[in-house]
Amino acid sequence: MGGTGATGATGATGATGATGGTALVLGGGGPVGGAWMTGVLAGLTDAGIDLDRADVVIGTSAGAIFGSRLACGEPPREMYERQLTGADRLVMSVTTAQTLRFLWAALGSRDPDRSVRRLGRAALAARLTPGPDLPDVVRPLLRGASQWPARALRIASVDAHTGQVEAFGADSTLTLVEAVAASCAVPLVWPPVTAAGRRWMDGGSRSTTNLHLARDCRRVLAVAPIPSAVGPHPHARQEAAALVAEGAAVTLLAPDRASRRAMGRDMTADAHRLDAALAGHAQATALADTVADVWHGRRSER
Repeated sequence: MGGTGATGATGATGATGATGGTALVLGGGGPVGGAWMTGVLAGLTDAGIDLDRADVVIGTSAGAIFGSRLACGEPPREMYERQLTGADRLVMSVTTAQTLRFLWAALGSRDPDRSVRRLGRAALAARLTPGPDLPDVVRPLLRGASQWPARALRIASVDAHTGQVEAFGADSTLTLVEAVAASCAVPLVWPPVTAAGRRWMDGGSRSTTNLHLARDCRRVLAVAPIPSAVGPHPHARQEAAALVAEGAAVTLLAPDRASRRAMGRDMTADAHRLDAALAGHAQATALADTVADVWHGRRSER
């Protein structure tokens, strides 16, 4: 069985077959990570990887936005082209004070549960400058995808009070816009989203990929712009390894050195968006055969 490295593409096959089905998992990454993700999706598609074969799309934060659009039928090439032309921008402004408060909350405990609950308390208590409601910001970013698609879609968010991850789908009481907004509510940047009588914050608060939501799938392709959440939380490769141990065939695709250089350190910097998208496309093109080995079942299982 191969390893589950954090950069490039790594395929691994479990020993006992999982339940069945295929999952495309799209992680969080802010505006820059989202741009890189569109490049990856377009690069894979251009190289002949059939992303439509996914039985379920699982999205977190930026991945919730692009995963929803993909599940609703928008071609990856179109999403990528909109990044290249600047027609599709996820504008996000984060101050130094917000960053420091976020780090103080997330890094204040070595226990994952305590860490995310600290972050939730900070998010609930924060007094933010009044602005548009997050659902109103998210709605145009979905490019008309306002209804849950027929294709299975799971959107991850975190209960700000309990720190538990919830997966919203068409059977939930939330609208698609509410679910995506809940997944994108970055603590201390946006207030938690109120929906279904609860308060929700960014789905990437304790896991940027939430790969555990694909435990019922036999094949998993995960695209992780930021492989690990801030704080004492598992890295995406650890989550991928857990799925492999349960019998799934997993491919984890995270930024390689060239992509990380193109993306820079600030995932909100619009100046890096174009280079990030181009780097994602180049990386995916170079690794398409490796991805196809698992995604299309060309790698033999044991």
